[in-house]
Amino acid sequence: MKNPSILKVGIARGGIEIKMFLRQRESVVFTLFFPVLLLFIFGSVFKNNIAPGVSFSQYFVAGMVASGLVNTGFQQLAIMIPIERDFGALKRLRGTPMSPISYFIGKSIVVTASMVFQVSILIVAGRLFFGLHLPTTADRWIRFGWLVILGSICSTVLGIAFSSIPKTGRGASAVVSPIVIVLQFLSGVFFVFSSLPSWMQQFAALFPLKWLTQGMRSVFLPNTFAMKEPAHSWEIPKIAIILGVWTVIGTLWATRSFKWSDK
Repeated sequence: MKNPSILKVGIARGGIEIKMFLRQRESVVFTLFFPVLLLFIFGSVFKNNIAPGVSFSQYFVAGMVASGLVNTGFQQLAIMIPIERDFGALKRLRGTPMSPISYFIGKSIVVTASMVFQVSILIVAGRLFFGLHLPTTADRWIRFGWLVILGSICSTVLGIAFSSIPKTGRGASAVVSPIVIVLQFLSGVFFVFSSLPSWMQQFAALFPLKWLTQGMRSVFLPNTFAMKEPAHSWEIPKIAIILGVWTVIGTLWATRSFKWSDK
């Protein structure tokens, strides 16, 4: 009897990962619905325009879409994998005939499913309750597509790589969550990026979230807003290059540092 392919096993593993994720109600609420809650809070409090024709809600949705990719990819994996390692689940999986590649395919599938749901509900909520203006040209939708794909891949591999940092599953959230929160504040998710001190802008530019949020602003905000960016342009090619570089860094880091057990 022919053994199933790595891809087929990975897809089956992805279905299991989704079921396991949905059983963790706290994680589901925090990962999928917390960004929507933040949208309602910030959108209700800050109703003013930050530029002609650009409301704070419009700006905030762009940032939260980018941040959502980091939440579902980097944060979710960097916390859940150490927990699975603590419980011995990874060690048991490593002892099965399943290829490690199939395991990572499964993780990628649950990240993709979470990302699609979260981004969709953010856009729908923004459109229904805060008058979010959706892109009206094909090139912007194409840009949105490759930003989501490249951002998800980058966040996923970095989450897998960073999962080796927390010493225990219990302490993973305490290590990972503050990093994500700080980067959100520095990357222009909660505040207009150009209003931050220059040293904060330069520090944030070292990390992919800043570039991902800038890319999403180029999708959801008018081209005139590009003049408010530090470089007075969207820097689309630079965004693609930096996200690509971080994807390569994350992949190399993950292949060398990933641990199947705590020993």
